[in-house]
Amino acid sequence: LELTTPRLVLRPISDADIPAAVAAAASGVHEPGRNPFSTPWTELPAETLGHNMAQWYWRCRGQATPEDWTVLLGIWYRNEFIGCQDIGAKDFATLKTVSTGSWLKQSLHGQGLGTEMRAAVALYAFDWLGAEVAESEAAAWNAASLGVSHSLGYELNGTNRQSWGGKAVEVQKVRLTPATFKRPDWTLQVKGHQAAAKFLGAR
Repeated sequence: LELTTPRLVLRPISDADIPAAVAAAASGVHEPGRNPFSTPWTELPAETLGHNMAQWYWRCRGQATPEDWTVLLGIWYRNEFIGCQDIGAKDFATLKTVSTGSWLKQSLHGQGLGTEMRAAVALYAFDWLGAEVAESEAAAWNAASLGVSHSLGYELNGTNRQSWGGKAVEVQKVRLTPATFKRPDWTLQVKGHQAAAKFLGAR
């Protein structure tokens, strides 16, 4: 599978990509002390970060079934690995609902790349997989992530308190449908869809 936007290429992370992924993450993903992830993986010591990331990639790949899957798409910008955009679902054939999450190396924040990569998976989910709902969430203080959601037409979908890294965090949930989606003015290019759709239990 390969998704191409005006500036980015998104494709599943292979074993050969892991060193580049680890290097991108090690370069910095967020401000110190402001961890936007429910599992604080970016705070791991340098000597264990790569091992942890590799285990996560292998776990998602090895446990994927049509009933429960997470696809981890690496993000390439100017031939450089810069982050990850994931898309996942449970009982997709019935619920037609996907969830997304992402990270982007900090040196490239503020350039609209986060919006572009999220728009790419929303387009793929709605137009190619036949999804009817796309969900996401962010810490209530995470204005950057929620700003991306707002710009694409996500609507607020309630809050709850979760334990993130042993700390209580107020989490804002957001929800997008084809009717509310503020589509970009570019067309997503897709390769390898048929095999991917069959594997994911989609149309």
